[in-house]
Amino acid sequence: MNPSPADLVREFHQTFGLATRSTPAEVAPELAAHRGELLAEEAAEVAEVSVSGPLDRLAHELADVVYVAYGTALVHGIDLDAVLAEIHRSNMTKLGPDGQVARRADGKVLKGEHYQAPDVSAVLRRQGWTSGNGA
Repeated sequence: MNPSPADLVREFHQTFGLATRSTPAEVAPELAAHRGELLAEEAAEVAEVSVSGPLDRLAHELADVVYVAYGTALVHGIDLDAVLAEIHRSNMTKLGPDGQVARRADGKVLKGEHYQAPDVSAVLRRQGWTSGNGA
């Protein structure tokens, strides 16, 4: 079985002496800004290559976005797998009880009347987050 993205990124951070946390917490503004810059850089590379290709480069850049996103979560002490599961739970409520899917003209799936917003704050609290921001 392959290690999870979180495990791989944790190994990288530990090997190279990068920040890690085990409990969700705010980080220094400089570190937060740096992580945001890294994410923006990777997202821009995806946007560029998604139009011009080739497919192997797109796959590489998509993986880089995931890698940096997991690293950013690790720096903040967030179990991103648990947050992703909550987002997925919420997204699945977009399906109507009749099995119908509402879509925008470009194909984006829309929220229906039975949509339930994700409760990311609850997920973070279960991970030990004690901040008053939304908690």
